[in-house]
Amino acid sequence: MSKEFDGTSDRRTENNTLRHSYRVLTEDEKKRIVAIKIKGDELLALIESNGASRENSIAKTKIEEAVMWAVKDITA
Repeated sequence: MSKEFDGTSDRRTENNTLRHSYRVLTEDEKKRIVAIKIKGDELLALIESNGASRENSIAKTKIEEAVMWAVKDITA
């Protein structure tokens, strides 16, 4: 069984050992998750275009964290 699937799929928790139950997301919630991830990717790409530095690495980590928390809020 593949461990990769769409983040808005109802199968999204199959590889998550900490979440023992989940609720089915609404279509609006799925759209918001996709929009947040797209904006996060856009910002990551813009920062990556600056080149490599410690500051850019920290900024990218914080963006990834922000996306994670925003999605977690929607899926909670």
